[in-house]
Amino acid sequence: MNAEENRGMPERDAIADGAHILIVDDEEVIRISLSEALCDEGARVSTAIGGRDCMRALAGGDVDLVLLDLRLSATDESGIDVLRRIKEEYPETIVIIMTAYGKFQSAVEATRLGCYEYIAKPLDLQQLKLLIRNALSNMSLTREVRALRAQQRREFAIDAVFGSSPRIQELLENVKKVARSSTATVLIRGETGSGKDLVARQIHFYSDVAAGPFVDFNCSAVPENLLESEIFGHERGAFTDAKNPKAGLFEMANGGTLFLDEIGELQSRLQAKLLRVLESKSFRRVGGQKTIHVEVRILAATNKDLFREVEAGRFREDLYYRLSVIPIQVPPLRDRREDIPGLVNTFLEQYTREIGRSVRGVTGAAMDLLSAYRWPGNVRELRNLVERRVLMGSGDWIDVTDLPEQIRRNLGGPHRRGEARERVFAPGRVPTIDEVTHLAVEHALNECGWNKTRAADALGMSRQTLRSKIKEFAIRPPESARGDASGDQEDDAGVSVDGSSSAASP
Repeated sequence: MNAEENRGMPERDAIADGAHILIVDDEEVIRISLSEALCDEGARVSTAIGGRDCMRALAGGDVDLVLLDLRLSATDESGIDVLRRIKEEYPETIVIIMTAYGKFQSAVEATRLGCYEYIAKPLDLQQLKLLIRNALSNMSLTREVRALRAQQRREFAIDAVFGSSPRIQELLENVKKVARSSTATVLIRGETGSGKDLVARQIHFYSDVAAGPFVDFNCSAVPENLLESEIFGHERGAFTDAKNPKAGLFEMANGGTLFLDEIGELQSRLQAKLLRVLESKSFRRVGGQKTIHVEVRILAATNKDLFREVEAGRFREDLYYRLSVIPIQVPPLRDRREDIPGLVNTFLEQYTREIGRSVRGVTGAAMDLLSAYRWPGNVRELRNLVERRVLMGSGDWIDVTDLPEQIRRNLGGPHRRGEARERVFAPGRVPTIDEVTHLAVEHALNECGWNKTRAADALGMSRQTLRSKIKEFAIRPPESARGDASGDQEDDAGVSVDGSSSAASP
């Protein structure tokens, strides 16, 4: 390779500390003079005579910017052809073309191919240094933005955070379809902790307005008397403490997405005002006279049945239909238990990295209990549990003894049997077969004093089937029934849900 490598020490007015610049020119005087000038500015400089040497230098992988002559007579090449090869193989590399034979047609072609700038010879070194400095600054900003976007996508990757069950795959497909429109409003429904906020972020990041802001606001987190100011902003003097004007959420989200969580908590007066904004894309700040126009994608979420709120007169019907142009339902974790092991491992990897403690994994017995638990707090409850065990634990593995009592006994959270029935058979909700079976088995066992033979007869199933259901749902007898049931458990007495002896189980 006919190339020279020069290094220089950066001065106070350095172009870029350590930036690698490749000079491609068939005139030795140009290569030497530019190398000396740029090395004095703190750059690391390589030179090449023609396209072949240029591509070899680029193959090293660390060239930030190329100064390329338009006419490479020594190798009988056109700089436009070399530019085309650079952009095909290394599209991120900045290219500035130099020429003493500038023609408008060449400039247009170079720009079309991705040339950053087109500069005429003889070169003005101060102008060239300024041009290089600006180009490298833009490149640095672009890389930073790209890295942040990649980090955001990793943090909110729906595949990692939600799982791979059929219901989640269907949800993912719906999210991608919804994201095609940057204007249609979306109502995301689901239980607390099921991941409605993550779905909203995914819709934003997959959409055409992903480069714009994503503003997240919980309507239940701010007192009613401050909500209007938070959402629409206010002018100075609008109320007692309004000493300075303030932009509201709609202005902050202009050009992007506004996510209104817990929309069902919005008071009636603000519901009417929100409806007007959705229709006209304009509003006035509190105490203001000027009409402000915005372009904002609205996403809303709720854990309430908004239709029943409409019937009860607590939510405007016209706003309900305006928000639910595209409804999305996020399934609870108990309806997609096959995702639990993957979620546990994802959170485990995340928190071991963040906390800096090595945890090898979760034992099979503990994972069985985690998979059988009903998770009333959904994914949020699972995430919090894993974080707590990584932070507070001491062993290499998370085992049964590390789990809270409600998971070991499968109590399903703070709900008791009567409350569980009310929740499963709540109006407007259709329970799964597993939920109904779980309730029926648990009810029969308690009614029969945990006599499995009587319970199996009452349920119309074999005793073996009943035992498999008890294990599947991790049903444990209450303390008061454990002694009474012992005579009916001669073939499985002392055996825990995970198959280990009761002496080893908590």
